[in-house]
Amino acid sequence: MEATGRTVLCACSAFCLLFILTEVSSELIHIDPSVRHVTEGDSVFLSVKTNFSPDKAEFQGTWCHTGMSSTKPRILVTFTKEKTILSMKHRDHLVFNNSTFSLEIKNLNRKDEGDYHLSINIKHDNKPEAIEVEKTIRVTVDVPVSNPAIEKSPSYAVIEDKANVTLTCSVENGTRVMFKWFRDNVALDPSDRYHYSQDNSTLLISPVRKEDKGSYHCVASNPVTRGQHSRAAELNVYYGPYNLEVNSVQGLRTGEVFTINPGELVFFECQADSNPPNSYVWISKTRNATQIVTQGPRLEVRSYRLAQAEEYLCRAFNNVTQKQDEAQFTLVVASLGTGKEKHTQEGNSVSPLAVITVCSFFVIGLMLLFFLRRTCHPKRVLMSIYNKPFSEQKRPHRSGHEDATEDFGIYEFVSIPGKTESTQASCRSLARLESIQDMHTTIYDVIRHVPETPSHSLLK
Repeated sequence: MEATGRTVLCACSAFCLLFILTEVSSELIHIDPSVRHVTEGDSVFLSVKTNFSPDKAEFQGTWCHTGMSSTKPRILVTFTKEKTILSMKHRDHLVFNNSTFSLEIKNLNRKDEGDYHLSINIKHDNKPEAIEVEKTIRVTVDVPVSNPAIEKSPSYAVIEDKANVTLTCSVENGTRVMFKWFRDNVALDPSDRYHYSQDNSTLLISPVRKEDKGSYHCVASNPVTRGQHSRAAELNVYYGPYNLEVNSVQGLRTGEVFTINPGELVFFECQADSNPPNSYVWISKTRNATQIVTQGPRLEVRSYRLAQAEEYLCRAFNNVTQKQDEAQFTLVVASLGTGKEKHTQEGNSVSPLAVITVCSFFVIGLMLLFFLRRTCHPKRVLMSIYNKPFSEQKRPHRSGHEDATEDFGIYEFVSIPGKTESTQASCRSLARLESIQDMHTTIYDVIRHVPETPSHSLLK
């Protein structure tokens, strides 16, 4: 099966090759290329390739020329195997090769451009009928392009959205000139506001916008001349103001609010995109009243002269376009710290919520530590255990309110001079002793007297 497929493939390839060779051999003459571009005053050689032997055949043919604006052909050369006849009117600048049928035309001018047609009748010795072959080649004759120049109308600067501009590119010499436009060395893209003439020599911009501002030049070329560049023409467009902003490298900014330290000297910059440059006015707004503070792009504010908060406004005005824009902000005086303690909104890497959380945990920890120290001091616990009677130490813990009758009685405070330690000292006395260890201390002993009950006195 595989061998059969290879055989079929080889047979197809051989058939295709035979078909190609047959087609080539059937084209008895060939002219390449079909169009020739020639500079005025130069010569052109119309080369013909033959695929038969002129020595073994009879032939008869002509070269004719048809101009671009004419429909009637002119015979330039008539030839046979034995004889060649050149046109008397054109023979001074024609050279014909009878063996190859090629034709050279010298000193071309604009009248010489057009279609050149070769017609040959060929009769082989072994064939009874003649074969007619025809080929045509077009010749263009052009004048080289000179350096182009740009004319701009109007020649002065224009205001955006209010004017149109026409740019015209022209050359002194050149035929079939093609033009291309560039702004700032970048080819212009198609736009609804750009309108070109048929040959692109004229560019109309309607209406003019901010982005049309720049340096324009054109490139002129034709089939025999590479691009020739013109000098640049500047188009100046008045526009703006756009993108008005108020900035400061000091203080803390949050949206349209600036916070500064008390007593700090702060500078604000007001900037906007505009041509020509804007005029700036700074206005202070307090208690529904406005006051012009200063003029110019920079504002200086001393915070000690301000109230706690004050509103400011920067107004930019273009004197040519008669357009203006405003930017309003609030200035707040509050303590922000100095030096590295200041944080700007852009550079703040620590969240305020995280700081508050850490501080809260720190305070709670200190409170717990203080509480444990007050309630579980080792010395106080040991002293309280030491002062309890042995029988009371073994007694189960009670809250002190189980039997109030046990606390009933008369208590007497007896001072014990000269003693700084006592095994019968009360817990409160020990606590006081602990707090004033460096002072002269008098310790009191508490003696409890239990009165007799009425029943006992009656028995006595």
